[in-house]
Amino acid sequence: MAFKRMLAGLISMTVAVSAIAYDRVTGEPFASRSEVLSQHGMAATSQPLATQAALDILKQGGNAIDAAIAANAVLGLVEPTGSGIGGDLFAIVWDAESQQLYGLNASGRSPQSLTKDVFAQKGLSQIPSFGPLPVSVPGAVDGWFELHGKFGSLPMQKILTPAINYAKDGFPVSELIAYYWQVNTKRIGQYEGFADTFLPGGKPPAKGDIFKNPGLATTYEKIATGGRDAFYKGDIARTIAAYMKAQGGYLTYDDLAAHSSTWVEPVSTNYRGYDVWELPPNGQGIAALQILNIMEQFDVEGMGFGSAEYVHTFVEAKKLAFADRAKFYADPEFNDIPVERLISKPYARQRQKEIDPEQAAKRVDAGLNEGDTIYLTVADEKGNMVSLIQSNYRGMGSGMTPPGLGFILQNRGELFTLQTGHFNEYAPGKRPFHTIIPAFVTRNAKPWLSFGVMGGATQPQMHAQIVMNLIDFGMNLQEAGDAPRIVHTGSSSPTGERMTDGGQVHLETGFSMKTQRQLMKMGHTLQPAVGLYGGYQAIQWDGDRKIYIGASESRKDGQAAGY
Repeated sequence: MAFKRMLAGLISMTVAVSAIAYDRVTGEPFASRSEVLSQHGMAATSQPLATQAALDILKQGGNAIDAAIAANAVLGLVEPTGSGIGGDLFAIVWDAESQQLYGLNASGRSPQSLTKDVFAQKGLSQIPSFGPLPVSVPGAVDGWFELHGKFGSLPMQKILTPAINYAKDGFPVSELIAYYWQVNTKRIGQYEGFADTFLPGGKPPAKGDIFKNPGLATTYEKIATGGRDAFYKGDIARTIAAYMKAQGGYLTYDDLAAHSSTWVEPVSTNYRGYDVWELPPNGQGIAALQILNIMEQFDVEGMGFGSAEYVHTFVEAKKLAFADRAKFYADPEFNDIPVERLISKPYARQRQKEIDPEQAAKRVDAGLNEGDTIYLTVADEKGNMVSLIQSNYRGMGSGMTPPGLGFILQNRGELFTLQTGHFNEYAPGKRPFHTIIPAFVTRNAKPWLSFGVMGGATQPQMHAQIVMNLIDFGMNLQEAGDAPRIVHTGSSSPTGERMTDGGQVHLETGFSMKTQRQLMKMGHTLQPAVGLYGGYQAIQWDGDRKIYIGASESRKDGQAAGY
């Protein structure tokens, strides 16, 4: 009996030890991994091959800007389901020499020959998601050369070499990208040119298959040697224009040749001593600032992470910010957008009063009465930091795949509205409302955090949550990204839809049933969601220890790494 009791005790201890071995011994239990620490440089992207390409460029003497371009080029190959040179780009750069932030809007404009009357003649009340009509000028390549011309150090030939080599030699497709590749093939696989580039053997590559893209390799080589004009004024532009005409599209050679990016002043709000920076519209970045300004009026730390009070307050603040987003966020060259008032503290205090602490709002109006994606961040030894986001929209974009070039054109034009008089109303030569937004945080006028969270309308919601996770709830950089997320959908949008039923709240696994029951009593509609919660990358600068801290998204294939 004594032996049996001892044996049972040993078995019990073994089971207990085994169970404990699978739990984290430090930090929050929901953290997927530890932060990454480094002295000399750091890169965080959504694909390990892109992260390693960025580090290789840093080790060759390149700076953060060089490395970010290299990583973006690799991502356009290895993650075509969220990026590519057929899309647009936005970036925020911390320049160590001048000790200031710079913002770049490298989004393209609508075709000059496509008028609003065309949609009416075709009987369309909204712009289609796919095909030739939603295609706007791709701005990413010009964005690369603007960044490189202002801050770059290595020649572009060296910067694009990793992507060119992978395109020629191939790479193994990861599980998540293989899944999204199949999803996108069902939506746009029928368009001319798509199968020739993206369906080797007539089908999308499976996990582990080696995928090569010789057309993209040639395109990258032309860009590396011929500069941005090789894309916008050379054979590439002529191929794009001829293909679009054959497909019944409106994007022309002249549209491409006339394209230019815009350097813009980042805008900020101070959240409990930290300056949070976003880019002004046509993007949606200031929605994150509006949410944070409203949340600052509440004792967020006292509410506690995961509480019904916190979730309710956040969702109601998001509804208020998105009502303004629906009305005002558009191309500033076509509208007088009241950015300073929208992100001001007095306006936040005014809006905060509209939140009922006990009841979910079913409809929210704008407060003023005036007229799939990749994210990456890189930091270098000298202190330069880049926050960069780039996308085709809707995964692989419009489906328009010009022959031999190795990429798909974006469908950002879908985000215009055809409503007459709306700030975001379609017009030729106009930038559409944009979802992709990079972010940056400074403290005492010094860099503190470069971060972003890809994922459509999820992005400003996640920007605000990341900031609160770090500042209010004291999480570390990896925990802030791994923490269960809140997403509200159904708000009024810049494409014309209006919220009339309060929308839906989607809670990631980790929120208690008690919290969920309380939210339902408050009038919130809770719905499950898969793949809605975005993709996070971040680099933090610890000025006291002189080290970088990196974190990457556990929900995707991301990697943060340093050297």
